Amino acid sequence: MSKVALVTGGTRGIGAAISLSLKEAGYTVAASYAGNDEAAAKFKEATGINVYKWDVGDFDACAEGVANVVQKLGAVDILVNNAGITRDTSFGRMTKDMWDAVMDTNLTSNFNMCKAVYEGMKSNKYGRIVCISSINGQKGQMGQVNYSAAKAGTIGFVKALAQEGARYNITANAIAPGYVATEMVLAVPEEIVAKIIKGIPLRRLGEAKEIADAVAYLVSDKASFITGSTLTINGGQYMV
Repeated sequence: MSKVALVTGGTRGIGAAISLSLKEAGYTVAASYAGNDEAAAKFKEATGINVYKWDVGDFDACAEGVANVVQKLGAVDILVNNAGITRDTSFGRMTKDMWDAVMDTNLTSNFNMCKAVYEGMKSNKYGRIVCISSINGQKGQMGQVNYSAAKAGTIGFVKALAQEGARYNITANAIAPGYVATEMVLAVPEEIVAKIIKGIPLRRLGEAKEIADAVAYLVSDKASFITGSTLTINGGQYMV
């Protein structure tokens, strides 16, 4: 019986690539999404991957959503916390609602989702958790105080959780992507994208599949001795 992998924000962009990569690796995949029913339906039709709708920023919704996945597919062995949003503006213009929305979806969701699967992983003496952080959680970014704080918090969350989970054979790692050629990035004006690429030593944007393949590696048996780590994938734009 194949292991069950749950990917939040798993029907679009990097999340969709992760879901597909894990399916290709032989896992039974569940992809959660927040609100775009049309995109989720198209993704399910194209890939055959089961999709589930809930708000990862809502603790009770996560508990109910995970319970539904477990009932239909079995215990969650692998959790990929990928869901994220932006509410970018200068700090002077940032409202509390903008701060709260990003914190709830990008940071608190890690707690919500891990709490929903952690006891099952402990009981089974097996678990693989990967949280998607960001280059901007490592170096900061003007106009993204909320996003940078949430993504930096994700790295700290993983480092602490890894220490607690190790005794139960639960690993926790983060991936910090740089700029990736997703729909969101490609919607930015061409001149700005060109400027971004100029600052990347490899002189290109990343591909979603490159992030997805890294996730597939971290949850595989080949990476069973890796925990508490942050894998930086940014073309050399920020080296740590």
